[in-house]
Amino acid sequence: MSVTADRLSGTAAPGVPAPPAGLVVLGRYDESPGYVVNRPQGSDSWLFTWTTAGGGELRHGSAATRAAAGDLVVLAPGSPHGYGVAPDAPHWRFWWAHCQARPSWLPWLRPYDRGDGLYVVTPTPAALRARVESAFHRMRTDARRPPGTGEPAPGREATDDRIAVAHDTVARELALCALEEVVLLTAGAARRRPPAPGLDPRIARVQELIAADPGAPHTVDSLAARVALSPSRLAHLFTRQVGQSPMRALREARLRHAARLLEATDLPVERVATASGFVSPFHFHRVFRERFGMPPGAYRSGGPMVGT
Repeated sequence: MSVTADRLSGTAAPGVPAPPAGLVVLGRYDESPGYVVNRPQGSDSWLFTWTTAGGGELRHGSAATRAAAGDLVVLAPGSPHGYGVAPDAPHWRFWWAHCQARPSWLPWLRPYDRGDGLYVVTPTPAALRARVESAFHRMRTDARRPPGTGEPAPGREATDDRIAVAHDTVARELALCALEEVVLLTAGAARRRPPAPGLDPRIARVQELIAADPGAPHTVDSLAARVALSPSRLAHLFTRQVGQSPMRALREARLRHAARLLEATDLPVERVATASGFVSPFHFHRVFRERFGMPPGAYRSGGPMVGT
């Protein structure tokens, strides 16, 4: 069975229209051999898949991967893609979710980039898989909350076990919070790919230190001391191999951390700035606006999502 969905902007199951961009839509499928979805025009939203049994194959642009139990595979918007049951697999049981990814998720996914916006987070330790599965169940329950209520509608779980659509702001935000837990659990525990060929291990270590705690009072001197380099040598190596200075990379990490705090907490903007490592609130407002195209307060109020 082959489904061509080149005009659709979201996940296309056989016979099911795709959601428009901006919605949170998810489902749980168990498909037999022959299940294939092709989308030559790609999608306007992100697609997250979590395999629980069997095997699937996914391609995105020129990149491709096979998904097995415990693998989170993420497809970014904008590239032709397709997916289906792997040829030698008896079936493919998986969760999928279409949404606009929060910007703060991207640093967690980037170490698993296989090219062309295909992210393969593998393997998730077996001890965490039940918790990931529980997060998807909670995501589905929260997505099905009727507008204006605090609880799922009675019987909605039994009505349609395959697809759920979050229709209002509360349902969408709760569902995204559950998906964020999936991203953090899998990306934080999976085995990351080796550093790019030729990347100095000391530079890779500095990148890890920045990513682990962007709000810390890092300086070129302090980072250099952690990897037994002189500050000038670190700055030269880092800029040559990464394409930007250590302090530029640190500022980017701090801005992404601030964006996540604005999305996920009610902290005052000044405290967000401090927690993200910015000493001056004025400087924080200026660089945040430069990076995201709006001031922090507008970003928190639901400004346009920035994906890079």
